[in-house]
This record gives sequence, structure tokens and C-alpha cells, in this order.
Amino acid sequence: MKYLSFNDYCKSRFGCKVYKLSLDGGFTCPNRDGKAGSGGCSFCAAGSGGRFSVKGDDIAEQIQKAKQFVEKKGAQKYIAYFQAYSSTYASCDKLRELYYKAIESEEIAALSVATRPDCLPDDVLDLLCEINAIKPVFVELGLQTANEKTAELINRCYENSVYEKAVKELKQRNINVVTHLIFGLPYETQADMLESVKYIVNCSTDGVKFHMLNILKGTELQKDYEQGKFALMSREEYADLIASAVSLLPEDTVVHRLTGDGDKRLLTAPEWVADKKRTLNLINQKINSYCK
Repeated sequence: MKYLSFNDYCKSRFGCKVYKLSLDGGFTCPNRDGKAGSGGCSFCAAGSGGRFSVKGDDIAEQIQKAKQFVEKKGAQKYIAYFQAYSSTYASCDKLRELYYKAIESEEIAALSVATRPDCLPDDVLDLLCEINAIKPVFVELGLQTANEKTAELINRCYENSVYEKAVKELKQRNINVVTHLIFGLPYETQADMLESVKYIVNCSTDGVKFHMLNILKGTELQKDYEQGKFALMSREEYADLIASAVSLLPEDTVVHRLTGDGDKRLLTAPEWVADKKRTLNLINQKINSYCK
């Protein structure tokens, strides 16, 4: 069973190896400042957003510093990636300044922004469309689950209809949509998780990022987990589930991530997510054997 990896997609689209440069635009989140909710999603620790981002006020300086982390990997082009928190949650004027500064260098092949579906007003959508006419734009939407009960439990603070509207608006503007899903959220069965995959396929997402639930220090989920209210999957179970999930994707859906590697500063469980190489090897073994 073959899937379209992000690396293969980039080589085909940009003609070379492309690396993301994680940037920090100084954003927050409407689920933290009280506009949509407070405290954030129950799995999200304060300060954990965009942990690979280079901190600093000047975007050009951040880009230069971020390049140093990947320069030995032979990258020829880069994607400017606003990763931390909700990277469209600001005035359109501020976003215009940040985004245009990020893409001005010729070696920046595209712009990617991670955000929430409820942070895409019309003026921001039009700005992204404007930039997309200059360089490709990827918008990553943190859906996490299509199960509305789970969404309420984790304090996501928006309904699925908001995600559906965001995807529709983005695709009407020919902007590439990437959806984040978390596997292992409390009380979800494997069938529930695969239903989330089917849901984003039906919504016509262009790409997907799969994550295993990380229990981080200082989060609401840490309290529930340590009280034994729910259990986590093993590495083996997660790998099997990812293989099943990938089999549900259309051939042209780009798999941007099969797993994360956990924020080791804050990670409580599961410990196995910190060994990303071993986890990826097992996932690919499962995917390769899935069609035999």
C-alpha cells in the first residue's frame, strides 16, 4: 500500500527537497484569551505551541536562524511555517506584514500557517488567496476529531460545521488544506478514530497530519490520565491504526505526518512517542504489510 508522503509531494511540486522553517509570529489562541474559551484544548500545554519555532521579533532573522537547523540536510528550498498557536489570529494588517516578509526570499517556496477553523474571517481568507497567487499557501486546521462529544470533552470550542465552512472557503480560493487528527483521545474507540479519517476525506481535505495523543505536564488531560480515567494505545496499536487510516485516504491525499515525537520537556506519556524513528519504522512496516 503506497501513500503520498509530503516529501514526495514536495519533490514533485517544487522539484527538490524542501524543508519547513518553523516561525513564531507571536500569536495566541481564541481558546486561551476568552474569545472562544479559556484554558485552551485540554491536551495543549501553555508554551508548547510551536516548540520547534525560532523565537524572535524579526521574521527574516528567524528564517536565517531556522535554516541553520537544516542546512546540513541539503535543502534547496524552504517553506515558511507559522506553527505556534493560531497563526491567523491577528489583524489582517499584522498578518500581511508577517506573511509577506516571510515569503520575500526566492528560496522560500511556499507559506504554511497552522490555525483553528474559527480564525479565518473573510479578510484573512482573501489575504491568503492573494499570497497564494504569488507562492503556494498551505493552511493547517486543527480538527483533532470529528466526534462532537470528544470535541466538547477536550474543550475544542467549535463545532464541526465551523471546520466544514473553513475547508469550503479555503478550497473555493484554491488554497491547500491540511487537517490535523489526534488518535488516542479519551474514550474514543478505533472505529471512532477511523470515522474521523472518513469525515475529513468527505470534506475534501488535501492533506492530513496524524498525531498520537501526548499527555503533557500541566494539562487537564494529565490529571484525568493520572487518575486512570482513560488508557493510551501502545506503539503497536497506534501503528496498526495508522495503517488502517492511510488505507482510507485517496491516492492524492498528502500525508504530511504519520506521528509526532513528543515534547520531551513536558511529556508524561506515552514514553514511546519520544522515539520517533522506531515508531515510524514500525508504522511503515505495518503499512507495507497491510496490502499483503
